[in-house]
Amino acid sequence: MSVDTLLSPSRLRGPLASAPYRLLVTGSTVNALGNAVTPVALAFGVLELGGSASELGLVVAAYALAEVVTLLFGGVLGDRVPRQVLMQGAAAGAAVTQGVIAAALIGGWASVPMLGLVGLANGCLAALSGPSSQAMTRQTVPPEELSSAVTLRRLGQNTAAVVGYAIAGMLVAAFGPGWAIGLDALTFVVAAICFALIRVPAVVATGDRQSMLGDLRAGAAEVFRHTWLWLLIGQALLYHLFYGGVQGVLGPIVIGDEFGMAAWGWSLALLMTGFMVGALVTLWWRPRHGLATGTVLLALTACFPAAMALSDQLWPVLLGAFLHGLGLEIFSVNWDLSIQTEVAEDKLARVYAFDTVGSFVARPLGLVLVGPITAAIGIDPWLLTVAAIMAGSSLLAAAVPSVRRLERRV
Repeated sequence: MSVDTLLSPSRLRGPLASAPYRLLVTGSTVNALGNAVTPVALAFGVLELGGSASELGLVVAAYALAEVVTLLFGGVLGDRVPRQVLMQGAAAGAAVTQGVIAAALIGGWASVPMLGLVGLANGCLAALSGPSSQAMTRQTVPPEELSSAVTLRRLGQNTAAVVGYAIAGMLVAAFGPGWAIGLDALTFVVAAICFALIRVPAVVATGDRQSMLGDLRAGAAEVFRHTWLWLLIGQALLYHLFYGGVQGVLGPIVIGDEFGMAAWGWSLALLMTGFMVGALVTLWWRPRHGLATGTVLLALTACFPAAMALSDQLWPVLLGAFLHGLGLEIFSVNWDLSIQTEVAEDKLARVYAFDTVGSFVARPLGLVLVGPITAAIGIDPWLLTVAAIMAGSSLLAAAVPSVRRLERRV
């Protein structure tokens, strides 16, 4: 019996009837489970090694910086070579690097600088596959199934992340951060196998092949051709500049100190539950001006940092995390679908690369500065400042005509 026969049961309908799509979703979903555990485990691993908030910020920033620097190269490759090949190779490499981190923490020979250096390698690997992974959805389903395919893929990843975040704190508390990160290494192995089995037609370029720099210029021109696209990339830059330090540094410290390690894991689990509910909502709620609607709801992301600053009880923090995820996911589905339907296929990986670079380029700076800033003005005032910026920038972006008027393609 062939692989296609095994993976194409006639009972399946919609995007799940496509074997390449099911392999893509399976690989990305399994990987999302492990990747949800790792941030929690890594944060407490650094703290157990005696690292400070600033050192934790540097470790997380090393990964983010390497990813941003390498992403544009990954986008060009994703429009030149088979995307599933890049995804397979990056997943296999990440299995090795995450295995090294796990072994170092379990064996007792890890150090904060060592975690930062391996994080650099992980960031490069993620950057090589990220744009291809995002662009791959359109290659695996018929055009009429694209909307459902985007939502179902995100739903699978978010559901896995909910489980990962929910068990992360308990895994770290019971077995230590090394064993928890080892789970992520195993999920990369599974993902690499799934991506290796994907068979889709090659992307056909509409113009002559250019140099690497020429391909980057063509990708940038495509981004700036759409006002809503570059504008919301800029809004995302603000989001990650300010919120990155909240989730990557302040969250484990504030919630962990106040309510315990498991509480931080549960907070992230509720955030991911918001993602999951938001994805379910987008399966049936498809507003005509989906991008504008999603951008307005993006203001809900301010609830999480505001709750951390204002509440001395856990339930408002969990509610704030849920609302954060709900608003962000409804925006993300409509954002992803807008890119998938408005951008040419042979430029899609490059546009996703510019999207990610523009969104995350300032995140390392935010991670590095959050420690000194909170030491100078205090944690609660900074959390409230971040909340105000996140809500205000989202509402202002939604009011811009190019965002407000963009209509969903049927």
